[in-house]
Amino acid sequence: MIEETARVIAVDEAGFAWVETERKTTCGTCSVQKGCGTSVIAKLFGQRRTQVRVIDPVGVSLGDEVIIGLEESALVRGSLAVYILPLLCMLVFAALGQWLWTGHGELPVVAAGLTGLLAGLGIVGGFTRRIRRDPRYQPVVVRRLGPPAIRIHGVLAP
Repeated sequence: MIEETARVIAVDEAGFAWVETERKTTCGTCSVQKGCGTSVIAKLFGQRRTQVRVIDPVGVSLGDEVIIGLEESALVRGSLAVYILPLLCMLVFAALGQWLWTGHGELPVVAAGLTGLLAGLGIVGGFTRRIRRDPRYQPVVVRRLGPPAIRIHGVLAP
């Protein structure tokens, strides 16, 4: 399970909660951070907060710090659908266009490839609509963290 720390910003009676996570990069620990394009982009866009609806089997309260999790298999399947499927459809349609319209130039092949890309994106849209409410693809509150530390004159105290 892939886990992330989050803060509860809203609680729903239907067994769901809204949490806020902060996108993190590992650029601060990298030895080539000054010469890396990813580091520049991360600094340009800064730390962004993301709000996510999660399944709440724990019974969290507003303001709780929690660990949320998502199954690796759900992430892999979703990534394959979003990234690979449209490209695969584009290549198959372009190859089919090349086979059907041999000798007619590149325009029919390009049009067939773009049609395949759009078809792949349509399939991805249907996939996302189908799994939107599937609990296997939803993040879940794994556990509540302990009480936050209290800052006293710049020193953390439990």
